[in-house]
Amino acid sequence: MFKSRWHYLVVALVAFFLLFAALGVLAAVLIYPNLPSLDRLTDYRPKVPMRIYTADNSLIAEFGEERRAVVSLTNIPHFVPQAILAAEDERFYQHGGVDTLGILRAALSNVLSGGAKEGASTITMQVARNFFLSSEKTFTRKLNEALLAIKIEHTLSKDQILTLYINQIYLGQRAYGFGAASYAYFGKPLQKVSIAEAAMLAGLPKAPSRYNPVVNFERARQRQLYVLHRMHELKYIDDAQYEQAKNQRLVIRNTLQNATNVSADYVAEMVRQAMYDRYQDAIYTSGMKVYTTIRKHDQEAANQALWQGVMDYDQRHGYRGVEGSVPMPADSQNPQAALDDALQNIAVIHDLQPAVVLAASPKLVRAYSKDSGTLAITGAGLKFAQRALTGGLPASLDIRRGALIRVQKNAKTGAWRIVQLPAVEAAFISIDPKTGAIRALVGGFDYNHNKFNHVIQAWRQPGSSFKPFIYSAALEKGFTAATLVEDTPLTIPADQAGGVAWTPKNYEDTYAGIVSVRQALTKSLNLPTIRILQAIGPYYARDYVKRFGFDPARQPPYLTLALGAGSVTPLQLATGYTAFANGGQLVTPYLITRVVDQHGQVLSQAIPEKPHQVIDPRNAFIMTSLMQDVVRRGTAARAMQLGRSDLAGKTGTTNDQRDAWFAGYQPSVVGVAWIGFDQPRSLGRGETGAQAALPIWMKYMGTVLRDVPQTGYTMPNGIVTATINPLTGLPVADGEQGYNEYFYQETVPVLSTAPAVPDAAPATPDAQQQPDSQQPNSSPVF
Repeated sequence: MFKSRWHYLVVALVAFFLLFAALGVLAAVLIYPNLPSLDRLTDYRPKVPMRIYTADNSLIAEFGEERRAVVSLTNIPHFVPQAILAAEDERFYQHGGVDTLGILRAALSNVLSGGAKEGASTITMQVARNFFLSSEKTFTRKLNEALLAIKIEHTLSKDQILTLYINQIYLGQRAYGFGAASYAYFGKPLQKVSIAEAAMLAGLPKAPSRYNPVVNFERARQRQLYVLHRMHELKYIDDAQYEQAKNQRLVIRNTLQNATNVSADYVAEMVRQAMYDRYQDAIYTSGMKVYTTIRKHDQEAANQALWQGVMDYDQRHGYRGVEGSVPMPADSQNPQAALDDALQNIAVIHDLQPAVVLAASPKLVRAYSKDSGTLAITGAGLKFAQRALTGGLPASLDIRRGALIRVQKNAKTGAWRIVQLPAVEAAFISIDPKTGAIRALVGGFDYNHNKFNHVIQAWRQPGSSFKPFIYSAALEKGFTAATLVEDTPLTIPADQAGGVAWTPKNYEDTYAGIVSVRQALTKSLNLPTIRILQAIGPYYARDYVKRFGFDPARQPPYLTLALGAGSVTPLQLATGYTAFANGGQLVTPYLITRVVDQHGQVLSQAIPEKPHQVIDPRNAFIMTSLMQDVVRRGTAARAMQLGRSDLAGKTGTTNDQRDAWFAGYQPSVVGVAWIGFDQPRSLGRGETGAQAALPIWMKYMGTVLRDVPQTGYTMPNGIVTATINPLTGLPVADGEQGYNEYFYQETVPVLSTAPAVPDAAPATPDAQQQPDSQQPNSSPVF
């Protein structure tokens, strides 16, 4: 009786399978001819994002619908495809697209386990699904998938199919293909992964969201161990490799940002906009590579300089209070998960981590950070925020349980401190004054926090950093570096000041009486500068500064122009200073050097504009001499800490310290630093260009010029020197003491008893280029 039942059961199963097979054959006959063309596979053109690089080939950013890095089997380690086969399809090279044995094994496993826990999709079937089908779980889709897999196997080789799979499969973090996933999770190309890392990547196709190591490392780790076990079982790796891979500590990139080699988000967006204007949506899919003038070393130096300068300013002005509050989880099994959820959408800005306060007192703060777990802050780490721990701020801003704060870890000591997101903004740009190549550009404290690019979009008053352009104009009107000017109070009538009577002052509200032009610029004295502008005329000065690239419409033709009351961008100011650094030649800044397609063919090549002479080389030389004194003994004397004699520049501070600047240069680089609030307001008492902006410039220059030899400025033809009496501004008479000063040959003051001695041959007429020059007044004092 028992045997009879088994007999009938077997017959029934055989009949069922025969019927199923017959229906399958019939369906195949009807469906196979209507399957889609495989042109998408045979002419595979993946959507490769546009990538942006520095001049020295470091990745800045990528923009595209899909993050992708196409690889071939020949240029990746052999254990990468082995890990994939071990995880997904060990019989890939034996079956014909549909693995019958695999189907039977999966069916048996599912019957024994009481559910559908194991699938039987081959790599070829996954390729068919990814390229041509949806992910719906229906019999029709599965049949189409199987038939397409068979068709693919008849058209492509196994290696071609595996290559398609490796480059097409979605693996989380917006990464399509193993090449992109390697960058996304490990920050390295697929060619450089280890066996352990390859196994982690190979575990992702089964369920990218479930096994994403950024989201759930422990779950991803279990999947990785399974893949390693299968690799060992299949003898892809030996015992030693297996043990080493199991024990290797994996470092996962815990960010959704691009796996870039250098942080230059503002640069990346500038390039993206320029490329989109030219190529439209093709930039997101065609695999273009854009090479910029940015140098990695310079950009990193600029980043660090700006971040440090902003943080130092923020520390000087005290703790403003907590960012907000987070509902504390009730007593539960897993409070950490609730805190992680609360912090999920609060970004880490640089190394300023968001944290929730668990307990707070004036001597100890315990807080929880998603990235660093529970941490304790004591001693010096509490000093900055002490007011918020002792009732010195409104209650809503105090540090207490549930408060959202920012914490920062000291990289050397490991100690934590309470910090805050700075409210102030800053910008920095450096340019090669000989070519116009932009070497570094930082448009703000953090792009993800504030996407406004202050280098090119912020129109701000330049303050005293604009004075060199006024003094340059004065040299062309007959002034000399030795000309004496009054430094005494004056009141400017409304018609000369833009509509309101104006009583300007020097920064420290002190006056020297009579000073030379050199002294006036070195000490950044306002009253002498205004008198100089009075003498040459505001309209002349406004037209003159146009040659430096400034928009005359943004420079008011009033005496307030002397103190930088117009508007400039940091990029404009840096461009203008290139003329002083480059012997009077102005460069045109540029950022993109070339664009190539994904096959390396050049699509466009930049041809930098040739620098053009905009001021007399003698003017540039004398102005550089004046600005070297600003650095050596003037408002920027702090820069002498760099130990260089070839630096020149000018501080800038606007009314009520709303903007702080430093613009300066060395023969090989011009740099401009700015700091201020987006909604202009005072930076605070004492926050001058020398205090707030100069340190940013110094830190950058100290880094990029570390191995650059000191260089002098070549004296052009037509410059003479004379020994000048500082009391008269005239050459010394017999027995008088004086100092050496530079002059245009035709404007050197002469005493019959003390003629000037030319140091160089006269300038050629073409080199002078001075607009309606006139001799200085008979009186040497203005």
